[in-house]
Formats: sequence, C-alpha cells, structure tokens
Amino acid sequence: MKVYLDTCSLQRPLDSKTQIRIALEAEAVLGILSLCETGEVDLVSSDVLLFETGRNPHLTRQRYALEVLSRAREFAALSAWIEERARVLDVAGIRPLDALHLASAESAQADYLCTCDDQFLRRAKEIEDIQVRMVSPMELIEEIEG
Repeated sequence: MKVYLDTCSLQRPLDSKTQIRIALEAEAVLGILSLCETGEVDLVSSDVLLFETGRNPHLTRQRYALEVLSRAREFAALSAWIEERARVLDVAGIRPLDALHLASAESAQADYLCTCDDQFLRRAKEIEDIQVRMVSPMELIEEIEG
C-alpha cells in the first residue's frame, strides 16, 4: 500500500495538542509512519513536498519533515504530466499547491493521499476522476486496520 502524506499531515505530530482532533490526528500520523518503518506501508515523497518543506521558516519542522521524507520508498519527480494535471485540478477548485500534491500522488500511483486540510479533502472528494483515495489520518488508520 502506497501513502502520500501532504505537508499538513506530515507536520501534524509537531502541532500543539490542545485540541482533541489534533492530538488524535497526530497519533494517527505517527502510527502510519510506524507502519512505514515496518514496511507495511510505502511512503511516497515528491518534489512538491520537498519544495513546500523548504519554504517552512521553522527549522525544527523542516528537519523533521526531511527526516521523514528521507524514508520514502517512492518519489514523484515534478513532470510535465504533474504540472498539467495540477492545472486541471486547479480549475476544478483545488488550490494550486494542493493540486500539485494530488497530481504527484496520482503520478506515483499512491493508493491514498492523506491530509488534515478539511477544505482540500472535501473539494478533492467531489472530483470524480481522481486516481487516488483522499483520506484524513483517522480515515487512513481505519482503512489500514479495517
């Protein structure tokens, strides 16, 4: 099973756990990363993830994300196909950077794209021709354990 964690889900374990939802999602992401360590799940990285991580002004968050992404077994390099697919997704209502993440996940033939971004999740689920299953961290854990 191949999983693409977008930047917000990748960073969730470092977020303040003052809200129950954030604490649960953080634990879910850590569980997913544990499954990547054991080889039960293959993590997918991308040029888009590396780009967005590099823009993070918080050095601790940047280092954490790069460490996690260094363990990815798959990599989606930016390509003309990803750029064109992202344009189509943008027209369909997905924000440009999110569209690049989604197109990268599709290019890598990921089974799941995991995000904590409710708006991204909702809009992507409305698009019929998406080639990857959009899930929250909690939904992904349910899929894996179900």
